[in-house]
Formats: sequence, structure tokens, C-alpha cells
Amino acid sequence: MTAVSDVLVVGASAAGLATAEALRRKGFTGGLTLLGDEAHPPYDRPPLSKQVLAGTWEPERARLRGRDVLDELGATFALGDPAVSLDPATRVVRTASGRVLRADAVVVATGVRPRTLPDQDGLGGVHVLRTLDDAVALRTDLLAATRLVVVGDGVLGAEVAATARGLGLDVTLAGPQPAPLAAQLGPFAAGLLADLHAGHGVRLRLNAAVLGLTGHGGRVTGVRLDDGDVLPADVVVVALGAIPNTGWLRDSGLTIDNGVVCDAGCRAAPGVYAVGDVARWRHEGLGASLRLENRTNATEQAGVVADNILGADRSYAPVPYFWTDQFDAKIQVFGVLPPGAEVSVEEGDVTARRFVALYRHGGEPVGVLGWNMPKQARRLRQRLLGHVPAPIPEGR
Repeated sequence: MTAVSDVLVVGASAAGLATAEALRRKGFTGGLTLLGDEAHPPYDRPPLSKQVLAGTWEPERARLRGRDVLDELGATFALGDPAVSLDPATRVVRTASGRVLRADAVVVATGVRPRTLPDQDGLGGVHVLRTLDDAVALRTDLLAATRLVVVGDGVLGAEVAATARGLGLDVTLAGPQPAPLAAQLGPFAAGLLADLHAGHGVRLRLNAAVLGLTGHGGRVTGVRLDDGDVLPADVVVVALGAIPNTGWLRDSGLTIDNGVVCDAGCRAAPGVYAVGDVARWRHEGLGASLRLENRTNATEQAGVVADNILGADRSYAPVPYFWTDQFDAKIQVFGVLPPGAEVSVEEGDVTARRFVALYRHGGEPVGVLGWNMPKQARRLRQRLLGHVPAPIPEGR
């Protein structure tokens, strides 16, 4: 173990907590502080667009750990106090309330924030979904609404559309892609997902650019498309992707480019690391810089960061992975699904919506997609090991 005696984790969500827990699990007994901008103790984000929004979970159930478990961690939680600056040379972090925190190692785990439409501020009934408070506010509005328009056809937008349809709302999903999750899934699986949504009554307005919103009396009334149509709405969810939370680092001297730029070990500077959605690191297997926004990455990357804080020299080169639950479909993706890949169904039946598909690029297996066959998809993932996937878009 190195001479690190205290660690400051800036960000108290999944990636930050996973880093703290990994440090303790690996034998670190020094000082440990988690600084968070939200007042809530660490909670999980994937349930927000599903169980919490649907009302099958109370918001408290999304907490990652109970109070007793957090107490056993032996860490100081400084919550509700955003970081406003970092000096990497001295590893000093200043907060909005005026705190000055110093540590031998600093971990940046500040995540991302939602993109918004220019005209949504101050208009009632318009929501983003990133935080627990966002989910609670959106559910309250949906329970009093009839018509929802979701702006954005990626993972979050499609999940919100599915959940809201389950609540009985009239739902329209609008976005620029030819099918939901087309960039993540490719035409084969995205087409099946479009059929799934349409079959459950979601109206799809795809290949459409959203120009803005309409309102009356301070509340949203619709969504304007580039073809002149206005989609009527009582509630609008804007799900247009996210931006790394790096504004507080603007004067730090760190390299900021679609996230905190790191080496293969997730180091941004001596004694400074980044983990989770905000980290853009050198993936040696891909031969490219990569930033991943998903729950699995937050946990796996945290383990490597903890090792490196404690003196190891590990590179982080995972097989990329993400999953999504929509209606009765559990979709898992391992590796990458590049455009033009050859797709073969290895197990199951597409018509029964229960199958595993293998994606090949240049004759080599590069990706696996499972649809309601999680065990089989994990097993087929082994085919990807030892192969270098094709480069994939950053921020995926």
C-alpha cells in the first residue's frame, strides 16, 4: 500500500460510493470523505425511470445502502454542498458553502447533467429525469396528466415512455433516429424495439427534429416539430442525453474534453482520478478514448481506481456493457454493435422475443445482444474475449 492517508471522492452517487467501498474492501484504513451536491444519501439511478416512476418502489428503496451500512464504511459524507473548484497540484477542493478540503488523492465522480431545450425554463409540466427529486416530481405530474410527449429516443426516453404507458397515459415518443435506441442497438434490434413500443400503444414520431415547445399560462401545451406539427402534451420529458459535470473544473488545468480526460488507469493528474459517467479514459483494447454512461461501468471502473490509488498500475479495459428494461423486454448488450455488422441469431426465437444475437465485424465477434435471455447472453459474451472490438462512439 502507498503512503496515501486520506482520499476525497467528489460525487456521492453510485460511482463515488463504489470507489469508497472498494478502497475499504482492499484494506484502506485512512480518512475517506464523500462530497455530494445532493442532500440525499447515495441512491441508484436505473430504478428512477422504471420502479420509482411507476410507483412500484417508494423513493427510499432506491438508496444504494442503508444507514447502518454507510456508518460501517467509516467515511464522512458531506452532502448538499457542491464542489466549485479543484487545485490538482495541492489536491484542494473548495465547495459552494466555503469548505476547503484537502486529500492525498482526489476522485472526480461528479457524473453528468441532462441536456435541455432552450425554451423549457420556467414552463410548467416540462421535466428532465436525472435525480431522485426529478423522478418524484415527474411522477406527481404524470398522475394528474393524460398526454405525455417524450423528447428523445435513446435509452432514458424509451424507458420513460414505456413506464408512462404502463401508467395509462397517452404517450408519444419523438426523436431524430429511425427507431428507438438505433445508435445503441443497430437497425435489427432497434426495429424490434419500435414494434414493441407501437404494439403497446406508444405513438412514434421518429426521424423528427424537435424545434421547441408551446405553452399557455406558464404551462406546456405541446412540442413543435420541424415538419410543422405540434404534438399536444400535458407533460413533456426532455431526454436528449447528458453533459459531463465538469464546469467546476474549468480553472483546474485538467484536460476536459467530453469528460475528464484520463490515462488507461483513469488518472487525470498525479493523485487525481476520475470514475463513472464523467470519466473519459484511454481504453487500450479499443485503442481509443471512451466515456460510458451506465451503472455497471461505474462499479467496475471504481475497483480499478481504488487499486491504483493504493499503488497498483492497472489499466481499465472492460468489455462494454449496458442493459435496459422496457415493457416485458430485458435487453442486454455486451461489446459493440457497429454499423454494418453481420448479425446472427445464436439461440432462441426472434418472433417469440426471446433470443441472443452475435454481431461480427470483419469476421470477428464484437458484440452480443440478448433479448429476454440474460444467462445465455452472458455465456455468449465469452466469444468476445480476446478480440479487439471496432471503435465505438464516445459517451455511449
